Amino acid sequence: MKTFNVPIIYRSPLITAIKQQRRLQDKMKKDFMPTRLDLGDLQIFLARHFGFCYGVENAIEISFRTIDENPDRRIFLLSEMIHNPQVNADLLARGVTFLQDTYGHQLIPFETLRADDIVIIPAFGTTLEIEEKLRNIGIQTEKYNTTCPFVEKVWNRSAQIAKKDYTIIVHGKPGHEETRATFSHAAADTPTVVVKDMKEAQELASYIKQSGPGTLTHHPAPKEDFYTRFKGQYSEGFDITKDLQRIGVVNQTTMLASDTQAIADFLKQTMIDTYGLTTATTEDRFADTRDTLCYATLDNQSAVNGLLDTPADLAIVVGGYNSSNTSHLVELCEEKLPTYFISSEEKIISPTEILHYNFHEKKEHLTKDWLTAQNPPRILISSGASCPDALVEGVIRKLAGYYNADAALETAAAGLTPS
Repeated sequence: MKTFNVPIIYRSPLITAIKQQRRLQDKMKKDFMPTRLDLGDLQIFLARHFGFCYGVENAIEISFRTIDENPDRRIFLLSEMIHNPQVNADLLARGVTFLQDTYGHQLIPFETLRADDIVIIPAFGTTLEIEEKLRNIGIQTEKYNTTCPFVEKVWNRSAQIAKKDYTIIVHGKPGHEETRATFSHAAADTPTVVVKDMKEAQELASYIKQSGPGTLTHHPAPKEDFYTRFKGQYSEGFDITKDLQRIGVVNQTTMLASDTQAIADFLKQTMIDTYGLTTATTEDRFADTRDTLCYATLDNQSAVNGLLDTPADLAIVVGGYNSSNTSHLVELCEEKLPTYFISSEEKIISPTEILHYNFHEKKEHLTKDWLTAQNPPRILISSGASCPDALVEGVIRKLAGYYNADAALETAAAGLTPS
């Protein structure tokens, strides 16, 4: 796979050595068991896969190269490059200006842009409407478009099934930049609707049944209620009476793999039940889109599942608080043991206090006596696909300092073995 020129401040010699050793041991990436750092009085287990993915490194390389090569031009980012506060802060510090926030709210009017300005498209991609606005100003974005190729893969898959007259169901978070972009691209070709979870998929299923041949006698909700319930989540002109008769499911690439699969399976079964389909005729109503999650999302989630097979006392997940893929890693860990979602080692205030993020409530909490009295404590660690390895090393070093394990950490890489 291609390697990228990422600023050294995001790199970690320790994590690089660990990842390199695991790659040599497991070239086919089939072993999802964690790496154990035996630090004597502290036991740390690192997920097999974590940290920067292909799309993130590509976006960072393009962004920093653009800054270096254009010292005399105004450079704008459409919105956050990735969902990591350190990377975005570094870009701002180097003179880049954000045009929008992560929700698409305008910070700088497009009307103030000039044709000679540079506008970088973030890794999430953007909508067709925004691309057109920039072109009308005279801004050429192709050279500075960092859209992740795995996001573009979803757009291409949507376009393929749209040509066969399927409606697109997008499993994603309606307000997320990537989902907004995918929705825009899909809706340009075919009717499109977004569902954020299984509950919304079940609600959508009730309308699918009503669009069927009329064999059901009980309808949970009038068809017109769809337009209220899914306001802002369906394409213009969406016709509930006919646009749910042939469907295909794609997703925001950072969603939980098991959730996407469950939603796709559920909606497929809904079509089978509603239309009396057989194995041979299922494709008449349900497009086989296969999973459109990116490789990094799948690898990181599989690695966390492997991590959780290890007996442990607590888990730490490092990443940006608005990072979708990171929150799903936290979600997996929370099902098994106490989990602390932090953005950097600075959130570890002391051995007795940690400031961590509750993504359900969308706010930080201060927890006391968070480190276990277990001797030695067993701590699981992972990070999101937009989190620099340097931050993970910072967390490890801070923990090691609490247990006088700094010297042990310096020599640990030489004896690493999968747990």
